[in-house]
Amino acid sequence: MSKIKFPTKILQPLRKQLQSEELKLKKRQENLNTEDPFNDGDRLNDNAAVDADAAEEFGHDRVSALKLEVDKTLINIRKTLTKIKLGRFGLCDNCGRMIDTDRLAIDPTVSKCIRCAVEK
Repeated sequence: MSKIKFPTKILQPLRKQLQSEELKLKKRQENLNTEDPFNDGDRLNDNAAVDADAAEEFGHDRVSALKLEVDKTLINIRKTLTKIKLGRFGLCDNCGRMIDTDRLAIDPTVSKCIRCAVEK
């Protein structure tokens, strides 16, 4: 497995962008926790109608799905930041070849080259 050394002038802004996105996503996680109807303390004391119960269930399911997506994105960002730190940014996790720079420009958190991503 080879090391690809991207220029610092490319990696530094990318690192800052990813760290900024990480902070936004952490804030989004906090907001989602407050939006979740199941986190409402008065919910248990409430003898709500069936339709209100269904609305709470729907709201909880929506928030849970959004949380899952935020969690996945955070994991990918943290993995990418670690790869930058270790000098492994831009290398396919599967085959070790360099990931096309156009692919990285679209999504710097991709972990596989196009060939390995298609093969799955």
